[in-house]
Order: sequence, then C-alpha cells, then structure tokens
Amino acid sequence: MGWNRFIKENGLHMSWIVAVMAMFGSLYFSEILNYLPCKLCWYQRILMYPLAIILGIAAVRKDTKQFIYVLPLSIWGMGISLYHILMQKTSWFKEAASTCGPVPCDVDYINWLGFITIPVLAFMAFTLITIIQLALWSAVRKG
Repeated sequence: MGWNRFIKENGLHMSWIVAVMAMFGSLYFSEILNYLPCKLCWYQRILMYPLAIILGIAAVRKDTKQFIYVLPLSIWGMGISLYHILMQKTSWFKEAASTCGPVPCDVDYINWLGFITIPVLAFMAFTLITIIQLALWSAVRKG
C-alpha cells in the first residue's frame, strides 16, 4: 500500500482520533482533576472542540476537501499553543501571564519529563492534525 493511498484511506480518521483525544484530555483535566483552565486554554478549546466534530463528520462522509476548513483552525490553534508555551517556559511574556484572567496562564498543572505541559499537549495535537491534513491535501492533489 502506497503512502498516498494510506493517507487517503486513513487520514481523516487519524485526524479525528487526535482531535477527540485532545478534547477528552482537556475535559479530563478540568472536570476530573479540577484544573481550572486559563484564558488561553479556553481559546485552544474553542478551536479544538469543533475540530472533533468537523473531522468526525468529514470521516463519515469521506470528505477529502475538509482541509479547507480544518487547516485554519488547526494552524491558529498551533499559534495560540505556541504563545502559551512561550509564556510558560520563557521570560519573554511572563508579565502578560499574570494578567491573563482568574487563572494565570503560566501555571503548570502538569510538568511531565520537565517540559510536557498542557499547552505542549495542545500544540502537539494541533500540529499532528495539521501535518495529517497537509499530507491528505497533497495526496488528494496528486490524484
């Protein structure tokens, strides 16, 4: 099985699984572990939750042109996540973190392996979705 065929047959489902896992992960952190989301976490959720629905519908319908409306959400989510990571891990945006809202944006609820935080998990999910969608777009264009 060639790469183009594999990504055409499985790309939608892989993207959908990543989005659903990210959505349920964020719900687990807030509803089970009672971690209050900051303002940037809310923005990332606003972009991820519709992706879970859109990609699910696209997978069922086998809509290979979904990247037109998925890529803007995933790329924007990558940008917000990257800004959030920089706010947590560098001193560049520290002054903005405390004024983020009721929960400061630089709070590390988790810190696995010294660098994996909630914004890093969100960034990885948005990046995976973006890469899969770009690969799917390339495979569809090649015919």
